[in-house]
Amino acid sequence: MEKEAPVLESAAGPHTTINGIDVVNFASANYLGLMGHEKLLESCISALEKYGVGSCGPRGFYGTIDVHLDCEARIARFLGTPDSILYSYGLSTMFSAIPAFCKKGDIVIVDEGVHWGIQNGLYLSRSTIVYFKHNNMESLRSTLEKVTQDNKRAKKLRRYIVVESVYQNSGQIAPLDEIIRLKEKYRFRVLLDESNSFGVLGKSGRGLTEHYNVPIDKVDIVTAAMGHALASEGGFCTGSNRVVDHQRLSSSGYVFSASLPPYLASAAITAIDVIEENPQLLTKLRDNVKTLCTGLLGIQGLEIASDILSPIVFLILKKSTGSLKNDLQLLQDIADRVLKEHSVFVAPSKRSTLDKCNLPVGIRLFVSAAHTESDLQEAYESLKSVAASILTGQN
Repeated sequence: MEKEAPVLESAAGPHTTINGIDVVNFASANYLGLMGHEKLLESCISALEKYGVGSCGPRGFYGTIDVHLDCEARIARFLGTPDSILYSYGLSTMFSAIPAFCKKGDIVIVDEGVHWGIQNGLYLSRSTIVYFKHNNMESLRSTLEKVTQDNKRAKKLRRYIVVESVYQNSGQIAPLDEIIRLKEKYRFRVLLDESNSFGVLGKSGRGLTEHYNVPIDKVDIVTAAMGHALASEGGFCTGSNRVVDHQRLSSSGYVFSASLPPYLASAAITAIDVIEENPQLLTKLRDNVKTLCTGLLGIQGLEIASDILSPIVFLILKKSTGSLKNDLQLLQDIADRVLKEHSVFVAPSKRSTLDKCNLPVGIRLFVSAAHTESDLQEAYESLKSVAASILTGQN
């Protein structure tokens, strides 16, 4: 709290304005560059004129508007699921969906790298939580084996595996094919958070299931925030009719929150249309990620921890100081100087004191299809220059 974060004075596109200066923005998850897209703006204006700004009520209490139903149907049609349900806030999707299904006494096997939204949902569920090593399938297998053997009642309990498709805390991609194999072998259900892969992974942006060519009905519950690739806000959960219907009466974030502003639902529908009509956006994003990763090779004192297909390029210290506080300070110093001296906006992965993730902290660069080659070059050259100055001798 001693330091004020940079304040944006314009839209969070590939470039933004901070303190009156135009900067290259790698701190916003605008993966497909749809922020400010003409079609999205037109749909928002049309919805504002028709419905106004908000709904002034929860979905079950006169807050359901036809555009909400249209958005749910559009998401389900895009992903090939029977139904979906909208939430008013991206993070509350995980807060609410997890406790809606996982109850006291249930067993939940969770990747140790999941973000705080999932952690909080697990805490609220009061389930028995068992963590496995980050993205380590041997650790997942042995954990499932042990839990199944140790708990004689396990077969009678609800049992879940909770993972992210692209981990916000590492930029790594979950091996869904192996997770599904283990799920079926040990008879668990899978809850998959697609917040950072929806609209990004797969040939047509349908996420991790398309990326691994896994039928989506193999995944029991899929959640995602709409504030990333769709450049809107809110979140959704999709799956079978039974999964969706259950949440309409038992999910706190759906039952008690004012429904999603109609113009944001309209923007999400239009964003999905744009994704289907412009597959080149996905190609451009992947090319940009590859260009940035290639340019960052050999950076002094840092290394890339993320997957080459991840839209989050995650840089961690090669050699930790031994203190989380000191590591964060080093990374913050790099980010501050890159912004001040080179007008490139990047963000360290700060964590709340409530966040129990033990993965290394790092600098996150959210790559966008709207970034130009010169934007990417400016990013990797400035980071290399500043890291060499600050982290000399840490290779």
